[in-house]
Amino acid sequence: MIDKITNRTKFQFIAFIILSTPSSTICAQQTPELNIVSKFKTYKEQVEKDSSKKMIELKSIVPNIVYDLRYATPNNFVHQPLYKQGVKTYLRSIVAAALAKVQQELNGKGFGLKIFDAYRPYSVTVKFWELVHDERYVADPKKGSGHNRGIAVDLTIINLKDGKELNMGTGFDNFSDTAHQTFTNLPEEVLQNRNLLKTTMGKYGFKAFETEWWHYFLDKAEKFEVLNIDFKKFRK
Repeated sequence: MIDKITNRTKFQFIAFIILSTPSSTICAQQTPELNIVSKFKTYKEQVEKDSSKKMIELKSIVPNIVYDLRYATPNNFVHQPLYKQGVKTYLRSIVAAALAKVQQELNGKGFGLKIFDAYRPYSVTVKFWELVHDERYVADPKKGSGHNRGIAVDLTIINLKDGKELNMGTGFDNFSDTAHQTFTNLPEEVLQNRNLLKTTMGKYGFKAFETEWWHYFLDKAEKFEVLNIDFKKFRK
């Protein structure tokens, strides 16, 4: 999935070492000024003060949305699951509500959304950074990720008739220029498909991430804390 990695055996060995390191050890190495919420009790207190911070399971408000949660499976760029959660995924309530509107509009055109990733714990972002030190594709742990804050989502469009993904020119997590939003040396069909995703997401407040056609976020990072809470805690 990463086009520019030439020594795959060495890369996978490094990935194994990093992914074998306990999350608590990794997080302890981060800068102290970043506000990381690791206790579910703290998260609940924040939600009581601001309901928009509640983490919502997407299918609870968008029942027909499709999941292909890559980082819960070996079907990703490190070829190992990065978290155990593979049945449910979450976003902040304000973001989930906006995504529901995107789905509704696409459904009216015979299309729908497939989700590759939404919320991910901070510890996973740390592991990503150890593998790919490049902010074009991976968030710097010193800043935290939109995914950690529950305001970013990786997704594509599918055809409701057959469930197939629209042709976007590259697959998910393609770390090459071809995946950039501004790359235009592509067939017209691909450009139209990317534009459909971008314009529909933009209509409901989502901004596109420049180097990844699949990555969109609500630009409210300053409002939401970085979370390092396991998925199963949000089921309570």
